[in-house]
Amino acid sequence: MYLRFVMYIIVATAKSDSATDGTIEDERGLTMNRTCVAIYLPTDEKENYHGKPLILQNVMFCPVLTWCTRAWAARGVQRFFLVGECSEAILSCFPEGADIRRGTEADWRAHAKELMDEGWRIEESKEPVMPLGNLMISFHSMAELNQLQVACHDSVITQLQSRGVRVMDPNTAYIDPRVEVGEGTIILPNTILRGETVIGQDCEIGPNAVITSCVIGDNVQVNSSQVTESELREGVMVGPYAHIRPGCVVGKNCKIGAFTQLKNSRLGEGTKLPHLSYIGDADVGDHVNFGCGSVTCNYDGFKKSRTVIGSGVFVGCHTSLVPPVEVHDGAYIAAGTTVTRDVPADALAVSRVRQENKDGWAKRNREMKEK
Repeated sequence: MYLRFVMYIIVATAKSDSATDGTIEDERGLTMNRTCVAIYLPTDEKENYHGKPLILQNVMFCPVLTWCTRAWAARGVQRFFLVGECSEAILSCFPEGADIRRGTEADWRAHAKELMDEGWRIEESKEPVMPLGNLMISFHSMAELNQLQVACHDSVITQLQSRGVRVMDPNTAYIDPRVEVGEGTIILPNTILRGETVIGQDCEIGPNAVITSCVIGDNVQVNSSQVTESELREGVMVGPYAHIRPGCVVGKNCKIGAFTQLKNSRLGEGTKLPHLSYIGDADVGDHVNFGCGSVTCNYDGFKKSRTVIGSGVFVGCHTSLVPPVEVHDGAYIAAGTTVTRDVPADALAVSRVRQENKDGWAKRNREMKEK
């Protein structure tokens, strides 16, 4: 088993003075590196693993081809030619705005001749490769790719550290190369960052956090929690043991506490769910306080409905909100209430059986059962 450097390169001599700077302006007005990379797509079943081509296998949660196109784009390459049959999964690996042409090998040869006549450089990638530093390393099996993954992991960590990110334990941090992290942020042990995630400055992520395709503002804390396809704005605190599902926007300085789950909801600034709550399909205003055990009953078995809660609302413990329902600004919901009708602004909502105390009942019950 071995790994080797490979890149087939044909260099064409520039035929005009306009090409001497190595760039060109395309028909869209974008400045491009005067290099076109031809990628030969796999046709042999030997290049598949569990039905997926080697070039689409994930390394640190990111497809191999995405690693490659990002490396080429970092050099300014924006024009590519795909030789062979192309799928949507292949196309999704290219950066937005890339000039992608497709066709047979004969089509590519004709196009390459035109480009060389215009002074373009041509690169051909004829087998699966992974970028490491300034090299492209070829591989031909999952075993070889697994060897490369170790080096890729270290490369991502090193790049983040060079930008002022503190990674407490590099051996237990697994970070997608597409992730961006701001200066001063600390990544604690057992943290996984995936997808097109952007994390701001001076955050604390982890321990035991999983964040996927999120936008996270400055000074955010995510402790032992999972956040997926959502936005956490500046100063948000999450966890421990919280779960923020796709489609959420959590406003500045919110608190999402222990054993709380959010789903497809928007929370205003300063709102707090300290513990043991489920808020799904809801629009919540600023500075709302939820007591423990608060739930939006968003699904009736047939459809999902939204709950709307205004600003400055107090939601007492063990409250169930049955949508569609709206709680207006400043309302107060008593503990143990089931809300099935709209609550006016500044009103008190109470929905529970009146308490009745039966003197001596507990003593009589004990005595009866003891006999």
